[in-house]
Amino acid sequence: MKFAMYGSGAAGSVFASYMRKGGADVILVDRYEEHMKKIAEDGMTFTIHLQEHGVYRDITEVLTGFRTYKTAAEAAGAEGTVDCVIYMTKATQLEQAIADSMPLIGENTIVCSLINGLGNDDNLLKFFPAERCIIGSGVLGTALRAPGHCVSTPAGGVQMNFGAITRSERNDAVCEDMLKAYRDGGCDAYWRADDIYTFVWKKVIVNSTVNTVCAVLRLKIGEVEADPYGQKLFHSVIREACAIATARGTALDADEFIAHDHQDIVTNIGDYYPS
Repeated sequence: MKFAMYGSGAAGSVFASYMRKGGADVILVDRYEEHMKKIAEDGMTFTIHLQEHGVYRDITEVLTGFRTYKTAAEAAGAEGTVDCVIYMTKATQLEQAIADSMPLIGENTIVCSLINGLGNDDNLLKFFPAERCIIGSGVLGTALRAPGHCVSTPAGGVQMNFGAITRSERNDAVCEDMLKAYRDGGCDAYWRADDIYTFVWKKVIVNSTVNTVCAVLRLKIGEVEADPYGQKLFHSVIREACAIATARGTALDADEFIAHDHQDIVTNIGDYYPS
């Protein structure tokens, strides 16, 4: 299958790199010309910033085989339509990105949003039937060190969740290929075939907790957690967010989330500055 990563900044580049490392055929579409040019000429420098026994170390390799384009029209002129377009723009840009990506989309193309947040499914459904739509998100830190060089800071355990809005034979086939590519590439991904919304909400709660609090306090995750008032603030946000998720139809237990999901983040990427 041929995948197009539409939006190839920090997160898009990391997600595409895991897939490419796992053997997938991936094209990149992004208006960041210097980044696209560097990858086309020299490959993608992919660094995994890995923590082992409390010590961080970098594992770096150069991935070749990407084709890069600035627009969907340019990509479609060279590649034709693709099997799946994965959107990794900002959530506020998604609706326009879908419209702009139409040259890459044929009648059997599956569309996938791995963008953080709520409402991305609604934007996909404005253009496509649910049987052609996949949603999900990553659970890892990402950064661009320089044009052509992306960095992944993985948390322990699950690193990627995705699943169809409504299952179909074509959606299942794409999910199977994505799962194989991510796992073969070293990303601990999971195809949530029947319950993707639980995991979308979990990522929303993680971001609502650590991104906002750490940004306001200008501290790393572990620094906030180490302070009793900081930890109390984290837990308060989690409890409110879980209550909202439950009221919206996705039941989440705050105590369980704090004990497992939040603790995984603190343990594995406590040294991370969220954005």
